[in-house]
Amino acid sequence: MQQSLKTSIKRLKTFLNYSRNYLRRNNPIKILQKEVTAGLKDVLSINKKRKMVKYKLKYQIHQLNQMEKLIAQNNEHVFLRGNKFNEMR
Repeated sequence: MQQSLKTSIKRLKTFLNYSRNYLRRNNPIKILQKEVTAGLKDVLSINKKRKMVKYKLKYQIHQLNQMEKLIAQNNEHVFLRGNKFNEMR
């Protein structure tokens, strides 16, 4: 009985030592603090990010329209060039 009690106490001490060392290395309070500050930074800078994405999207649409216009000008098909179709009538 006494021997099993000693081994149980020894195992409990080693478990508590491992737990304490783990908590020292990976402090959950510091991790939570870092996550909260990162989340706040993201929330506060979301308007800037939205503006940048909006600008990039408008630029890409503009580039696409320019490419479509160039393709339509250089293509001989009637359905892409309304002017030629009207002249043929």
